Amino acid sequence: MSVEAKDHFDVDYDFIAHLNGECAAWAGMDGDALQRALQAQGEDWYGLVKERCPHLFAAAPVFITELQLQQMHAVIAAVEEVVGAPEPQAALGVFYGYDFHLNELGAHLIEINSNAGGAFLNALLIDSQRDVKLYASAPVCDEELADLSLEQVFIEMFRNEWHLVHGDVPLKTIAIVDEQPESQYLYPEFLLAQRMFERAGIVAHIVDPLALQTREEGLYGNGQRIDLIYNRLTDFDLQQHSHLRSAWEKQQVVLTPNPAHFQRYADKRKLAMLSDGDWLRSAGVSQASIDGLLQGVPQTKIVRAEDAEQWWAERKQWFFKPVSGYGSKGAYRGDKVTKRVFEEIMHADYVAQRMALPGERKVCVAGSEPQSLKYDVRCYVYDGNIQLIAARLYQGQTTNFRTPGGGFGLVRLVD
Repeated sequence: MSVEAKDHFDVDYDFIAHLNGECAAWAGMDGDALQRALQAQGEDWYGLVKERCPHLFAAAPVFITELQLQQMHAVIAAVEEVVGAPEPQAALGVFYGYDFHLNELGAHLIEINSNAGGAFLNALLIDSQRDVKLYASAPVCDEELADLSLEQVFIEMFRNEWHLVHGDVPLKTIAIVDEQPESQYLYPEFLLAQRMFERAGIVAHIVDPLALQTREEGLYGNGQRIDLIYNRLTDFDLQQHSHLRSAWEKQQVVLTPNPAHFQRYADKRKLAMLSDGDWLRSAGVSQASIDGLLQGVPQTKIVRAEDAEQWWAERKQWFFKPVSGYGSKGAYRGDKVTKRVFEEIMHADYVAQRMALPGERKVCVAGSEPQSLKYDVRCYVYDGNIQLIAARLYQGQTTNFRTPGGGFGLVRLVD
């Protein structure tokens, strides 16, 4: 970043930090409009949200600058260059989640998820605010998506996943698959997805993987042949669900996202490659992408037990993450880690990422004192295009959806 660009960024960041540090009434969120949108989904659904996840939506939006948005775009484009084109006649993978920390040093890619949750919930949140008069706007989809509603964008994405493998054959049935789906925290989102598919004329089932029966020609659920599985499992390589992996490998079902998508994007060892300038140059990555990645991806290294003494000495500079972890499980800030947990990390599959602190947003909840929450920003991406951008507000080491005033939040773009 040039000196002139850095000075411009510093001014922008100071202004955004000021906005995010205020509880002003015009701060860009109409809670009543969101409440009406939730209730419009039906009393059963609304009651489920209140009971299961009362802190699903944040009490305030997060403000970002155009420059921060450009930085996130640049990192995503650079990652796409590194991972390369998929195999012909292969699904691309739905809802990649690029998670960023935004601070005074820029936008920092913390991780990439290959089955990022929350897109349907955030679409509901964004749609509830469309008629609200605001001083800032929501970041829109990339240009080729901008004229479509988010529901149309999502439907076209799933149809494209099917057509990439099966051409013009109509997509008829989808299974939304997770272990014991009704017990999952984000089960309300599964219901939103099911209703969206049904409005598009696609039969949709929400099922446990064990409820899918293997037959010679493919997988069946509730007596129907399943065309496509929207995969919400955290068994990323499907070692525990061999019948799904077999059906996918035989092209008896389109599985999205699938193990190949996880390996290309979301295996956390990929972050070590994306932040290694020597490796990027040896792989023939363009200099522009190398510059974007080295600026936007915190240095990441694979943890090896033989380096334990050095890791312990430097632990406060690093954040430790399991290679195949998800939902912040098993992730630790180095300055908070105990000696016992540190020893466990040294003998497991972990990466260490140099600390890039999250931004903070002041939130005012009725009946409580104003509080500063941490936030990250998630870009939902398909085929290299950003579909929507959302924030997650939280307390503690990582996102948790347990914080009053926290949860998924609007992102507002300020010129």
